[in-house]
Amino acid sequence: MFKGRKLVIATKHEKEKVIAPLLEKALNVLCFVKEGFDTDKLGTFTGEVERELEPVATARKKCLLAMEFSSCDLGIASEGSFGQHPTMFFVNADDEFLILIDKKNNLEIIVRELSTETNFNGSEIKNEQELLDFADLVKFPSHGLILRKSKTENSDIIKGITNLDDLKKSFHLMLEKFKNVYAETDMRAMYNPSRMSVIENATKKLIEKVNSCCPQCNIPGFDVTGTKKGLECNLCGLPTRSTLSFIYSCQKCHFEKEEMYPHKKTTEEPMYCDYCNP
Repeated sequence: MFKGRKLVIATKHEKEKVIAPLLEKALNVLCFVKEGFDTDKLGTFTGEVERELEPVATARKKCLLAMEFSSCDLGIASEGSFGQHPTMFFVNADDEFLILIDKKNNLEIIVRELSTETNFNGSEIKNEQELLDFADLVKFPSHGLILRKSKTENSDIIKGITNLDDLKKSFHLMLEKFKNVYAETDMRAMYNPSRMSVIENATKKLIEKVNSCCPQCNIPGFDVTGTKKGLECNLCGLPTRSTLSFIYSCQKCHFEKEEMYPHKKTTEEPMYCDYCNP
């Protein structure tokens, strides 16, 4: 389905460095980036351009625009969000969505990679020692930094700082001019190896999903679309809230398959039973 076809990667932040080698090896596609395609029009991390759509819709629009811009019927795009982890509330997370769109075969495959392996952070800085301490905390200089007047203002921003001399010089210039400086991590992929690693993992997950084909029509992307709860308690035998099965379905022919006991256990411990442990 994909062998020998061109695939455009919708990026201006060098994501092709981790995406292209994996896709070319696994899918036999010819990856390229279209020069002049500006993904920042759909939103920037520093807020000059607000992201109007939620992450999946943004990734989809980014991918479709890149495909149109490059006259290519096969494309891939990612969209990341950073902030508090949805369940580990005191931990920051990188939430990456990756979407593959194939117009020729009317196919769309999406994966999500949620990772706590991120240096996402920001702080008001009052002096050079605080700046150096913050820089050390967020893995500078291997990871880039941004300096700005304040956390909420979107003017007077210096991005992509990757060496100590530039960091000190920029800090003192801004401190003298504004009396306030806010430092934050540069979350653009080419300035953030931690994020690049998460995108790489998302690409591997996407390849796994592409290689999972429907048993009925052989279309890629046969994956989990639902779950059933009700795994029996091994003490009282009543159903618990734990997962009993996964439901796999095909987006093309809508064939469904149920996989029982996906977590390789046929009963649940009483501590997770609402009857035994109310």
